[in-house]
Amino acid sequence: MTTESGYNNLLTIFSCPKSFHGHVDITQRNAIQSWLLLDPKPDVILLGDDEGVAQVAKELNVRHIPHVACNEFGTPLVSALFEEAEKSAVTPLMCYVNGDIIFIQDFMDGIKKVLSERPEALMVGRRWNVDIKSLIRFDEGWQQRLVSLVAGKGKLYPYFAIDYFVFPRKGLGKLPPFAIGRPAWDNWVIYRACITNIAVVDMTDMVTVIHQNHDYSHHPDGWKGAMKGEESRRNIALAGEVAHVYSLLDAPYRLTTHGVKKRCFPPFFTPFYLYRHLVVLSQSYTSLKYLIRLIKALGDRVSARQ
Repeated sequence: MTTESGYNNLLTIFSCPKSFHGHVDITQRNAIQSWLLLDPKPDVILLGDDEGVAQVAKELNVRHIPHVACNEFGTPLVSALFEEAEKSAVTPLMCYVNGDIIFIQDFMDGIKKVLSERPEALMVGRRWNVDIKSLIRFDEGWQQRLVSLVAGKGKLYPYFAIDYFVFPRKGLGKLPPFAIGRPAWDNWVIYRACITNIAVVDMTDMVTVIHQNHDYSHHPDGWKGAMKGEESRRNIALAGEVAHVYSLLDAPYRLTTHGVKKRCFPPFFTPFYLYRHLVVLSQSYTSLKYLIRLIKALGDRVSARQ
């Protein structure tokens, strides 16, 4: 069933774009237009009042929610973004996605396959990093061209960055006031779903999600400021430190050609899983804290050399 607004009453995609300047303008326009070409067509909501957001929302005929609660640094809060989008949505499904992510039709096909078996699932997946420097021509064959680009030059990103979440409206409950665009909040969402028995389904094998490479010029201190600054430290503390930093490897299910299947190889023996398990155990066995400090010090030394 299609609403008067022209979208199918299934999915609302919401995002919080950065200011539409330079290369960011290109990547965000590419992303938003790709969402609007999905079948069935989703409702799209852009949140925030950064420069150009209202103008692009009007130009592309998508909805705009300008007023979103921010922290003292002016960064929108994840809790506010989800709350405002869910209040405004009329669809049973929601999808938060970063503003530089391109979806093609297999994204919607994957959602339908998961819904047929796990209607209350949280759907996530890895992304393919590619360089896209110009506006995409959304004519016949555009999806095939992007798939070929990914096959030839794309790099599948590791399991810790989660760029999109598909979930039932209000299915995640109230989120802490994380800063958007900073670490740990996406990992915490997977943790939250796992401990509340929501089926987390990794769609990576069946869905090609495309991330357009970019720099961090939107932050005054670049990558280090965005990923290592005060907001990042606050996010990690809100998440509950490393004990609650879950990755896509923690998703108990994955989407396959044969439907939703239990993950065969849980991450029990990956280095990070072992470290995280030690951290959890240290809450009961204080002697382990010395070992954790040593491991962290060695990790910091390695990071400093890179």
